[in-house]
Amino acid sequence: MSDRPRRIVVLRGTAANPWDLRPWEELGDDYDVSVLVPDNNQYDVGALRNVRTVRVRTVGGRLPGGPAGRFATRAIGERYLGVTELLRGADLVHAAELGYWFSWQAARLKAALGFKLALTVWETLPFVDAYRNVRTRRYRREVLAATDRFLATTERARDALLLEGVPAERIAIAPPGTDVERFGAARTPAPRADGRHLVLSMGRLVWEKGHQDLLRAVALLRARGRDDVRVLIVGVGPEEARLRGVVADLALDDVVELRGWVPYDELPRVYAQASCLVLASLAVPFWEEQFGMVLAEAMAAHVPIVAAASGAIPEVVGGSGTLFAPGDWQGLAATLADGPLAGAPGARRAPEPERLERFSSAAAAARLRAAYDELAS
Repeated sequence: MSDRPRRIVVLRGTAANPWDLRPWEELGDDYDVSVLVPDNNQYDVGALRNVRTVRVRTVGGRLPGGPAGRFATRAIGERYLGVTELLRGADLVHAAELGYWFSWQAARLKAALGFKLALTVWETLPFVDAYRNVRTRRYRREVLAATDRFLATTERARDALLLEGVPAERIAIAPPGTDVERFGAARTPAPRADGRHLVLSMGRLVWEKGHQDLLRAVALLRARGRDDVRVLIVGVGPEEARLRGVVADLALDDVVELRGWVPYDELPRVYAQASCLVLASLAVPFWEEQFGMVLAEAMAAHVPIVAAASGAIPEVVGGSGTLFAPGDWQGLAATLADGPLAGAPGARRAPEPERLERFSSAAAAARLRAAYDELAS
């Protein structure tokens, strides 16, 4: 290690968020970590510690909002503006995914500015060129050539990278990390005053997250006489209106709440009320569940997990949860009835200790240090 801290710049486009960046908070004084936060960033990163936030403009941030602005951004192509000066002097730039515009910008600037490039990869589907649009085919090729170290969040993501053409020796498995201490506060349950079970489903309000299958499962349990189950869906997305329609159609208005996004610091209180977490993800042509940060959070909270055997979920959950077939809402209903809803509300299940340790932010920070030290040597 040199006398000065290594300067690390993290790029996440308009999706910089506290749960992804948690391990960088723990890197220590040997690293000067900053993250570029656009004016049109999707999340609040104000609670970050030991990670400097650097404001940056983007093409999308300068265009009008709404559908017209989103269409114009797609047509022009999203970009950081003035990013060259913000990356000048960096020892290492850490971006994400092969086909993202910000990774491509870093790849194009690498030779001129002299930094090393690390790339976190969550994607578990090898799109190669055939399944990519014309613009992201170019991104992929340039990012593949420029990246010094690929950090795959799962074995499944590593295998996808192999099919994308990445040499095995340039890939390391580096799962993300969650704040085990923060979510550990939820190990002491805070049962509902009405004595009912609360089933938690967290994620974007889109078809592939499977919230609709949980609603069907709970409606079936109700039809079979279970009146002690409530559902909390946390998330935002384009299918909110349709999901509310499903709630009404299945006569679940009195037992289902759609809450929107919950601030990161408030999530442990949400987990504390839950009898279980359901992640009912479905595979669609261009996406399947990748790591699933909510799985690591639920493990830290000792909240029982019931999840679809889709994408990387089985790899992440291991023996620390119960799986059901994707789309099998009848099977989900049976799994809930025979599992977390069979006992008292708020009962806890400790995960495999080694799995929880592997997915801690401290362990993830250690993996980052190892990768950065290797690149600096």
